Amino acid sequence: MATQDFLVELGTEELPPKTLKTLSEAFTQGIGKGLAAAGISHGLIETFAAPRRLAVRIRDLQDAQPDKPIEKRGPAVKAAFDDAGNPTRALTGFATSLGITPDQLDTMETDKGAWLVYRSVEQGKRTVELIPALVEQSLANLPIAKRMRWGAHRVEFVRPVHWVVLLFGNQVINSPIMGLTPGNKTRGHRFHCPKTLIIPTPADYEVVLKQEGYVLADFAERRELIRKGVVALAQQEGNAVAVIDEELLDEVTALNEWPVPLLGRFDQRFLEVPAEALISSMKEHQKYFHVVDGEGHMLPLFVTVANLESRDPAKVIAGNEKVIRPRLADAAFFYETDRKTRLEDRIERLKPIVFQEKLGSIYDKSVRVAALASKIASAIGSQPALAERAAMLAKTDLVTQMVLEFSELQGVMGQYYAQNDGEQEEVARALNEQYMPHFAGDQLPATPTGCALAIADRLDSLVGLFGINQPPSGTRDPFALRRASLGVLRIIIERGLPLDLQVCCEWAAEGFGDLIAADTATTVVDYMLERFRAHYEEQGIVAEVYLAVHARRPTKPLVFDRRINAVEAFRQLPEAQALASANKRVSNILTKQGGIRWVKPSIRPCCRTTRRRFWPSRSSNRPASYCRCWSRAITAPRSARWPACRARWISFSIR
Repeated sequence: MATQDFLVELGTEELPPKTLKTLSEAFTQGIGKGLAAAGISHGLIETFAAPRRLAVRIRDLQDAQPDKPIEKRGPAVKAAFDDAGNPTRALTGFATSLGITPDQLDTMETDKGAWLVYRSVEQGKRTVELIPALVEQSLANLPIAKRMRWGAHRVEFVRPVHWVVLLFGNQVINSPIMGLTPGNKTRGHRFHCPKTLIIPTPADYEVVLKQEGYVLADFAERRELIRKGVVALAQQEGNAVAVIDEELLDEVTALNEWPVPLLGRFDQRFLEVPAEALISSMKEHQKYFHVVDGEGHMLPLFVTVANLESRDPAKVIAGNEKVIRPRLADAAFFYETDRKTRLEDRIERLKPIVFQEKLGSIYDKSVRVAALASKIASAIGSQPALAERAAMLAKTDLVTQMVLEFSELQGVMGQYYAQNDGEQEEVARALNEQYMPHFAGDQLPATPTGCALAIADRLDSLVGLFGINQPPSGTRDPFALRRASLGVLRIIIERGLPLDLQVCCEWAAEGFGDLIAADTATTVVDYMLERFRAHYEEQGIVAEVYLAVHARRPTKPLVFDRRINAVEAFRQLPEAQALASANKRVSNILTKQGGIRWVKPSIRPCCRTTRRRFWPSRSSNRPASYCRCWSRAITAPRSARWPACRARWISFSIR
């Protein structure tokens, strides 16, 4: 079967830079899945993404679906003909439903007799007929939060669509896509090449755009070019090193079709402001890469990436320096102003700020967290007074001008301001560590006070929101409770803290009084233990190991983790499979025999003289013949397993 290369390009207004990569990958995957479902084989799938275009190229795409054999069984031969050999209604109805005559049917012999069967071959459709629908379906399934319409069109997309390229070999597929008629014409760079360009074949796509259109269509190629250019510019300043944030690099790559890195400078006096504030201002507002020296100290330099080759790069650099100067001046002003007011004097300003309508203000939350953090600090051998102090100051930086302007600096600025106020170093560090870990794999609090505060803050949110019946549901998790649960578990396990989740959640519930349901602590513990499943799956531990430990419901994360590791180590042993099979066989035998029959509690003293054959006791090596009120089967619940001999224990027997 013949093959050709295929190309689809969607030309738009500038796409959202933070989602360009996601949209491109989803577009490619959608087309790939569509081809797989249609049974059309192909070679390499290549992805292209730039600010004004999404494109996919598929090598060696078959020009048609393969033919598909069809076989449909009809009535049995005995039921298909009457005694005179004439077709029955069953046969004529079957033939009519297929649009054929009875003589076109074959006979198939089976172990249950002879049957009539219809055999045919369905001819595969041409690829050019299927491609438009596949492309439209892939575009419709893109993860776009909010679509838009433009002009008088009813078509919706994330940005207005201006042109479509749809090529199969050198043939244009002219079926409408997104309300436009496809062609073989694309557009170059908005300023360097503001005209249409012809794409002769899919293989020429990125070559034409690069050589004539000043567009690097390959996202990965453009990304690596930016990385190398930024690093090389910084190295020209001696021991300077450009700090490459991967998310920022992706965003800058999505903003530029023809990237040109440029090195700029700012005033030395701005280095008196905390580096995090300067970095946030440059990164979030201007998309600049900051530069540090060999020891990691920030330098008054930045690297910006222009989307064109200027005839006078110095003017572009001067323009960027002019733009960043007032941004940094604002940060310096906020920092100086905030330091004039102590954090403890801002506590009262937390009262009007609502945390949650039913759970009170941020101030109310701070009071609850302070009490809980004090108890947790005592349980882990830390200093309760420091934990309580840190909890009361934890949210005060939310009302500072710096954090109001740069919300991502909450906690960070709290640490700087606490140090400026003369607070103890561990208290100051805890204000920053309360938000750790920020994401999966992030660093954890290093100080005991920071651990106590981070755990208390998260448990207060979990218990409070579960208590008023607002748990996470589906994809909706506005308070990030799933992340909070994993954060608590990681801190306890990786820092080796001897905490019991049930006890900690009960402490947290005490702070809410009658605001929440009585059994909230148990509900939260069950929810958090369920979070362990994803945690261990990421480590490559199979679900069966997690379920085996979860069935016992150990509420101490350290114990849970050690049991997981022990079961996983056992599972890796050569003997594990044989032992598991033997256990499964025993379980199946018991099930077939009726399983365990529970009897009413005995009210008489233990009858040691009455002996029957039961399961052997865990605490004895004697033969398996014991008094029935103190022997227990291994399948009994934990609370009823291996107890001492007591008249109050429930007796049971094997049927």
